Amino acid sequence: MRRFNIALLAALTLSTALSAAPAQAHDRTPPLGIGNCTATACHFDVPPGTYDVTVRLGGASAASTAVTGEARRSLLPETATAAGRTVTRSFTVNVRTPEGEPTGPDGTPGLDLTLGGTAPALADISVTPAHHARQIILVGDSTVCDQPGDPYSGWGQQLPQFLRKGVSVANYADSGESTVTYLENPLLWGTVQPLIHPGDLVLVQLAHNDKTTDEATYRANLETLVAGIRDKGGRPVLVTPIVRRWFNADGTLNNDIALLVNGLGVDLPGVVRSVAAAEGVTIVDLTAQTKALVESLGVEGSKAIYLYNEKKDNTHTSAHGATVYAGLVRDALVSRHLLPEDRVRVG
Repeated sequence: MRRFNIALLAALTLSTALSAAPAQAHDRTPPLGIGNCTATACHFDVPPGTYDVTVRLGGASAASTAVTGEARRSLLPETATAAGRTVTRSFTVNVRTPEGEPTGPDGTPGLDLTLGGTAPALADISVTPAHHARQIILVGDSTVCDQPGDPYSGWGQQLPQFLRKGVSVANYADSGESTVTYLENPLLWGTVQPLIHPGDLVLVQLAHNDKTTDEATYRANLETLVAGIRDKGGRPVLVTPIVRRWFNADGTLNNDIALLVNGLGVDLPGVVRSVAAAEGVTIVDLTAQTKALVESLGVEGSKAIYLYNEKKDNTHTSAHGATVYAGLVRDALVSRHLLPEDRVRVG
């Protein structure tokens, strides 16, 4: 009797499942694809998370297409296609609220992509959840953040274009923050630390706004960030700050303003280097690298890296400058074997 009941139950379950199948197929949500796009933009109603995007670019005419998304993030560099040809490219994107700076407005729900370039052409697109993506989390200030408006751009805003599918950038840099304010604000460190997963890279560049932070406090704050990242299984990377474009008469940047020695005489990049050595943390010395680059470009050539021409601003970078500096970060992560070469774009 018991065997009969089990067999009968199995038969009824199978019958119910088969009869329900057509209704489930009928109610299935349409795939996220080209139907969500116009000639210049795409919108996908997806919840916060990480998504893989595959695009097919090109068409009947010669084209040149770039893709940006969310808060002006560069996700795919401008890609040329010959007439009658298409190419397929993929990238992984982080969707969050707020979609830009953590203390800024929420932005638009879902994933928004913009098609740019000199002659954009999108033949097809697909968006799917990314299940095994590696995450790079950015902790920083206005020189790193997803800047909300032209002509400003942080290097973290340009970093995604150098990465292939399988690596996402979650940029939690925020304008005006020092190590003191970043740790104190629950929208910043209090939000970021719980998001760190084992194996995530967490890049920390905080110095520009530590103008009155004494050396002991600055050192302790960096140590707190390193310990908090490690507590979650993340891999901390300390990044010395980009230089300010402040030349001496001899064409060098060997002065306190350019090299971020603060009002108390604290050599902030020097402290970052010291903490990295003491804690056994990987360091990306952007201060040294950007100093060498800016000096090689000279007084006139370096204006395009910063916003001197537009704003007489020698601290914040243009989109071009942020892209150049993001490339330096990409190269450093690869050279230190923190990112495999097959996950980065060259050029």
